[in-house]
Amino acid sequence: MPSLLKRRFMLTLFAMVALLLTACTQTATPPAPPAEIVRETVVVEVTAEPQVVETVITQPATPGNLVIYSGRSEALVGPLINQFAAASGVDVQIRYGSTSEMAATLLEEGSNSPADIFFAQDPGGLGAVAKAGLFAPLPAELVSQVPTRFRSPEDLWIGISGRARVVTYNTDAINPEELPADIFDFTDPVWSGRIGWAPTNGSLHAMITAMRQVWGDEKTREWLEGIQANNPVVYDRNTTIVTGVAAGEVDIGFTNHYYLYRFLAEQGEGFKARNHFLTGSGPGSLIMVAGAGRLASSPNEANALRFIEFMLSPVAQQYFASQTAEYPVVEGVVGPPGLPPLEELESAALDIDMADLDDLQGTIQLMQDVGVLP
Repeated sequence: MPSLLKRRFMLTLFAMVALLLTACTQTATPPAPPAEIVRETVVVEVTAEPQVVETVITQPATPGNLVIYSGRSEALVGPLINQFAAASGVDVQIRYGSTSEMAATLLEEGSNSPADIFFAQDPGGLGAVAKAGLFAPLPAELVSQVPTRFRSPEDLWIGISGRARVVTYNTDAINPEELPADIFDFTDPVWSGRIGWAPTNGSLHAMITAMRQVWGDEKTREWLEGIQANNPVVYDRNTTIVTGVAAGEVDIGFTNHYYLYRFLAEQGEGFKARNHFLTGSGPGSLIMVAGAGRLASSPNEANALRFIEFMLSPVAQQYFASQTAEYPVVEGVVGPPGLPPLEELESAALDIDMADLDDLQGTIQLMQDVGVLP
């Protein structure tokens, strides 16, 4: 995105955040004076249509504190969280790490955790924390904004943005028409030395958990052993897989769709990597969500709910679509420009409930047994 356009977007975003957050009130908030309704039209220039948002301005709650454990990277969500903090006055403290690491920390800390919010990269980490009984149910007015397939059946966590698993390929080395339709086919020895993956990445863990749900543990083990036998190049995260593919270090990599578009925006169409959406309706076509839940032990319930409410607002949902190329999960928000509509991807995607991806520990154990993880 050109720098002028990006500055204009962020200024508009900040203005809308300030208006939006004053509307977030909780039952614990003292009675407010009569509210004034203001209709504000915001033109977000990376989308085809202007977004019109009606905001009720009320007396804000006492700012207070909020502790977030984030399995999402600071580069992706830091600017948006900072906007929330600046506009709300809430003292936000963030601990960043991988989703698996943050989930493990929460499981270890239990009810003594200082965290108010767990913001996870994938439903596997959220499900593991929910399974341990550490989340409190979310209000109906929040969860009703998101389709049932993108949230916990018990309303313990909620999807914030959508992403698709893809095969990122080098445009010099690969003709996309020759790529398999099913991710299992990458166990073929023809792919030896040509694959990149990030075994510690939470989204890969979620995909492998989906494999276990659909294929069973034995076939999933066979897939892991087959990929290992093909001598994959190990990367630390999805971003380095994409750069490795573009540099020709590997021919393909297993990633989430949106990482590529950051590089295309910065380096243009000459960047030598593209995404292939698998069409075989198997685990490799998984569509999943990044999401959040409120810890039951949280002493800052009002601010935790304000944060989730903000993340579902048109302002934040448009941020994900235009700034990180992720799919909005709230109806009425325009999706990422230049990407297939989410509905189109879902028609060919694996049909699985996000809540079924909660056995993160079982997946980690299987990967350790095979030698993929230490």
